[in-house]
Amino acid sequence: MSILKPFYKQCTLAPDATAFTEEEQSVSYTEFKTRIEQIAAFLQTQQVQKQCIAIALERGIEAANCIYSVLSAGAIYLPLDIKNPAPRLNFIIQDAQPRFILGIGSAPDWLETPEIWLDISQRLSTTAEHFFPDSSKPTDLAAILYTSGSTGSPKGVALSHQALTNFSTWANKTFRLNQHDRIASLAPLHFDLSIFDLFSSLAAGASVYFLPSRLSLSPSRLTGWLSEHKITTWYTVPSLLSFIALKGALTTTDLSCLKRILFAGEVFPSPHLIKLAELLADTELYNLYGPTETNVCCYWQVDRQRLSNDQAIPIGNAACNAQLNIDADTGELLVKSLNNFSGYWQQGKLQPVTIDDYPTGDKVSLNGQGEYQYHGRLDRMLKCSGYRVEPAEIEHCINRLNSIESSAVVGIKDLTSGQRPAAAIVLKKGVNLAKAIQPLRQQLAPYMQPCKFIVLDTLPCLSNGKTDYQAIEQLFK
Repeated sequence: MSILKPFYKQCTLAPDATAFTEEEQSVSYTEFKTRIEQIAAFLQTQQVQKQCIAIALERGIEAANCIYSVLSAGAIYLPLDIKNPAPRLNFIIQDAQPRFILGIGSAPDWLETPEIWLDISQRLSTTAEHFFPDSSKPTDLAAILYTSGSTGSPKGVALSHQALTNFSTWANKTFRLNQHDRIASLAPLHFDLSIFDLFSSLAAGASVYFLPSRLSLSPSRLTGWLSEHKITTWYTVPSLLSFIALKGALTTTDLSCLKRILFAGEVFPSPHLIKLAELLADTELYNLYGPTETNVCCYWQVDRQRLSNDQAIPIGNAACNAQLNIDADTGELLVKSLNNFSGYWQQGKLQPVTIDDYPTGDKVSLNGQGEYQYHGRLDRMLKCSGYRVEPAEIEHCINRLNSIESSAVVGIKDLTSGQRPAAAIVLKKGVNLAKAIQPLRQQLAPYMQPCKFIVLDTLPCLSNGKTDYQAIEQLFK
């Protein structure tokens, strides 16, 4: 089944209900459907079925419109993080090989392939009358979400209609979403949390309110916005919720409409969660867990009576009808689920997965209540403000700088973002550190930029000659 089928059903059930609100602009289900079909009809004339279409727009109604249009045309959507540095964006585009890039206005200066840019603000040559409904199969690809790669380059996680639908259906049922719900959306569209905002919400007939990004820097204004718009549901990252618990004026802000908060992407520091749970005593809190490759495969409804300052919360029990197993030798969590990705998208085509049980790279165990407990990564991957970050990708950028001989990146704990990357580097003689690392601001996304640097004569090594990352971590303590 296409991920869009429940949305089209809602268009029939409640055509005049509000689908999306962004600042002062709102669109009903019918209006949104009309916008979708205008762009989708044009895309269909270009024979884009099963091809990748990139979207270079800020999070908002226009971006959501393009995502639904691409899917309605039978194509695969690839949301670009346009705040990323140009080299990373162009790498993703070269790797994904999209048929078009949808945007507004002229092609941006950073784009190395302006010939595939499609300005959706121009009047397209086809109207909605020429649109014919998509007949995507469950196994057809729906989305490609690029994440940080362990090889030093971003890699595209390919998700099917089946994967998105399985999660969306589970989320609707589990969190009891309905047409009266108001969903706050802050997750970037290239982040898998956005799947809930984009699809679970409209499948239930709810309304999505795009939370202005600027408010994430002002927690009291953010909670004021939640109150003003009578938000009932919000899915976000623990680092932002920690910020709100500490400085969000929760004792003086009426959030009585906020039924539930879902969080995922990183470990929630227990002291901050306890504070949030106390301040929002009537709000249901849920810990959702899963890498992009599985979306959500575990969840735990926060039991306030079990919270403890010195104990991490569990990731809970299986979600989305997933089958979970623990590798007996390593403790690694293995996931078999309809949510699981179809493979990695590389060089413009799918590289299918060959195993049913996806190895998450996370070490887990079962606690006394039969719930899964998270014990960290088995590899070097970091979770920074909810983003998956591979140190190898940061090292690759650093090592390409002319004034640096070698580098090693590790993660250090950060109360506001979970983890932050930190780098040990070996400089060439006579080089100034600040000048040497300056190009990284144009090459790495903000959440990937090291927060600290240490200059060494040589990187510490193990007896086998490999870099001693544990020794480097100690240098930052």
